Amino acid sequence: MIPGAVAVIDVGSNSVKLLVARRGREGRLEGLAVSTLDARIGSGISAVSPRLGEEGMTRGSAAVATLYDDSRRFSPVQTIVVATSAVRDAENGAEFGMRILRTCGTPLRILSGSEEAALIGLGLTCDPALDGLLDFYVFDLGGGSLECLSFGNREIRQALSLQLGCVRLTEMFVRDPSLPFTDASARAISAHVRAELDRSGFQFHLPPPGATVGTGGTVSTVRAMTAAAAGVPFDETDPIVRIGALRMLLASVGALPLDSRRRLPGLPPERADVFPAALATLVALAETGGIAAFQNSVYNLRWGLAAEALGA
Repeated sequence: MIPGAVAVIDVGSNSVKLLVARRGREGRLEGLAVSTLDARIGSGISAVSPRLGEEGMTRGSAAVATLYDDSRRFSPVQTIVVATSAVRDAENGAEFGMRILRTCGTPLRILSGSEEAALIGLGLTCDPALDGLLDFYVFDLGGGSLECLSFGNREIRQALSLQLGCVRLTEMFVRDPSLPFTDASARAISAHVRAELDRSGFQFHLPPPGATVGTGGTVSTVRAMTAAAAGVPFDETDPIVRIGALRMLLASVGALPLDSRRRLPGLPPERADVFPAALATLVALAETGGIAAFQNSVYNLRWGLAAEALGA
C-alpha cells in the first residue's frame, strides 16, 4: 500500500487517463502511475443536441474499468472519476455516469467548464518547472474544449472553457478527415477560433508573460513526434514548442492522407484524424494572442484533482 495515494481517472472526448499520486516528504505532489487509453467517446459532439453513442459509451466505460483495475495495486485511499466536455454537453451524459457507477462503484463527477479550467490551473501549480513563473497564460486543448487561463502573481485571474476542441472542430470544418487537410478547412478553423476568443472576452493583457503554457494532448504529441524523430525519450525534448514549428508541422502532416498520418512516429494513430485541426487551432490561438511559443507541461486536470483531494 502507498500511504495517502489517490487515483484520478479523467474521461475526455478523445481519451481516458489515469493518474495515481501522493504527497511527498516535502509536500510536493508525486506521480506514481500515469496511463492513457484512447476511447473517443466524443464523436458527434458538434451536433446541435449531442448524444453519446452506444459504441463510445462502451469504449469509455471499458477504459475506465481497465484503469480502475490498474490503480488498485496502489491501494488508493480515494478514487475520483471525472468527465469533461463530451459528457457534460451530451443529452445522455447522466446515462454514461450510471454506467461508470455500475462498472467501478464510483460516481462520475461531471465538471463544468469553469471547474475544469480552475482545476487545470491548480494542476499547473504542481509543476516544478513552472515554480519561477508569476504572470503567465495557460491553454489546454482537448477533444471537446479549449481551456483558457491567465495567472497574475501565480493566482488565477481568468478561467474560461470554450467549445474549441479538436474533435468538435474536425466535425464542424473538415469534410473528409481521410483526405489531406485543406487550406479551406484551415481558414475556417482559424476564423472560428478568432471569433470565439473575441466573443469570450478573454483578455491577452498581462505584462510580458514569463511563458505561455500549453497542456493537453496536442502539444505533448508534437514533443512525442520530435522525440521519435530524434530517437530520444520524451523527457529529453525541449518543452518549448515554437509557433513556427507548429506551422511547419501542420503543412507537412496536413498534406498527408489519413492512412499516412497514422503511420507517423510519435503520432497516436487514434488521434491522426483530428491532429491537423488541433494544430490549426493552436496556430490561430497563437496568432490571436501574439504568442511566440508554448511551454509544454504535463501537469494538467488530473494533477489539479489530485491536489484538491490531497489538500492543495
